[in-house]
Amino acid sequence: MLSRRHIRLKVMQSLYAYFSTKENNIPASEKAMLKHIEEIGELNLVILSLLVELVKYADNFLEDGKKKHLPTAEDLDPNRRFVDNQVITLIREDNALMDKINKVSVIWLKNDYNVVRKLFKELYQSVLYSSYIAKEDNSIKVDQRFFVNALNDYILNNELVHLIFEERSIYWIDDLPFVATIIMGNIKSESKMNTKSIFKDRSDKIFALQLFRNTINNNKQYESIIVKFAKNWELDRIAIMDQLFLKMAFSEILTMEQLPVKVTMNEYIEISKYYSTAKSKLFVNGLLDNAVKYFKEEGLIKKVGRGLV
Repeated sequence: MLSRRHIRLKVMQSLYAYFSTKENNIPASEKAMLKHIEEIGELNLVILSLLVELVKYADNFLEDGKKKHLPTAEDLDPNRRFVDNQVITLIREDNALMDKINKVSVIWLKNDYNVVRKLFKELYQSVLYSSYIAKEDNSIKVDQRFFVNALNDYILNNELVHLIFEERSIYWIDDLPFVATIIMGNIKSESKMNTKSIFKDRSDKIFALQLFRNTINNNKQYESIIVKFAKNWELDRIAIMDQLFLKMAFSEILTMEQLPVKVTMNEYIEISKYYSTAKSKLFVNGLLDNAVKYFKEEGLIKKVGRGLV
């Protein structure tokens, strides 16, 4: 489920917390990191539960319309396209998945924000909704396209939804784009929602733990490398995030034998564009390039295999 890039970001968040608190308890920090990673799976379920709750609310809304004192013909015979859509039907038919969803759906029901009601009202009054229920094409493709658009344009941009996420975890807003991509991919594929494992395999979990621990254990050494190639910049003048990216990159290059150097460099250069200062990409790129040349000259890179160095 998690890509290596997202694993790197979760390790980066945990390293930032570790160096900020200065508790020096690596095992406890590793446990906290793994917990935060597992919470990505919970966020996946929470978003799916919101979709299910929206459809439940819509069903009750349509039934209540029939009970009006003076119901219209539309109230008595409502368009149930949204309620009976095939995307949520597939989710509801997956008993194991619904067991998990039911355990987290309370997040939408036990709060003072009436998120489901307000969100459905906004969706119900939208052109997207009216256009969707008016379509004569009853294929699942139409249902899929509607939910992807609804997630993009309404549900995952909603301020109250963001507030609920933030109250549950300080990391969920950062994780949201990634998890949303996974959910939308599952919706489009018509396959069962993958909520089983956060890591694709055991090697990804090992990668996260090694990257975290090796970066901490070699922190002083990596700081000296940064100072050596920072061209007269004092360490405290270098952005904290840039320091973290560089230390993590050094950890991969110098301690992880199976990872290609080029891949590591490209990953941290790309990450720095989004998670640090405007000039970070150039700074990280230049320093990494010079550091890697030095590592190669000194024989410090212990990688064996074609394309790794």
